[in-house]
Amino acid sequence: MSRKSRKSGDVLTGLAPHPDIVKLRAALKSHSAVGADKEDGVRRAAVALIIRAGENGAPELLFIKRAEYPADPWSGQVAFPGGREEEGDPTLADTAIRETREETGIDLVRDATVIGTLDDLRPQAVRLPAVIVRPYVVVLNRFEPLVLSDEVALAFWVPLEAFKHAPAWRDTDVLARGIQLNTRGFHHEGHVIWGMTERILAQLLALLD
Repeated sequence: MSRKSRKSGDVLTGLAPHPDIVKLRAALKSHSAVGADKEDGVRRAAVALIIRAGENGAPELLFIKRAEYPADPWSGQVAFPGGREEEGDPTLADTAIRETREETGIDLVRDATVIGTLDDLRPQAVRLPAVIVRPYVVVLNRFEPLVLSDEVALAFWVPLEAFKHAPAWRDTDVLARGIQLNTRGFHHEGHVIWGMTERILAQLLALLD
């Protein structure tokens, strides 16, 4: 069962010529992503950093907020669409495609172009599951209303320009699995982007800097 997101829009095109996207494409083309080897007992996962043209043509990045599930170590957190590799996934890119479609309804094969890959990452906290995450950077060629799965509480878009607002970045107290943490986070309209999602985001912003 799924439900339509309250934050949706009409088909949007024309993102590719934007200076930020031209710069990002060039940076990703010259970037040699650092991949992690397969390890026994360590699962692999993939996420998609999905960029579209906003109402004024400026690029914006998609985030989701995971629904509250006690068994989910990332329950209720802001994240990128994605998830763990399944046996039927030929590649991690296929994992990102499948998970994105399941969580948001976005068909990356039909409506988007993968423009590069960021470095593989793993959780820094030992209490989190052993997983290696590969981030794919994707540009939407067209956009239709999102259809969110029950695993996603909501979705929202953040203009890339907003990440340049220094006061939005600050040390933040967060609650994760009943443990109070102080960590660097980005604040946007009541949402806090922190943890592995913030580390992935930092890679993307470094390429635009």
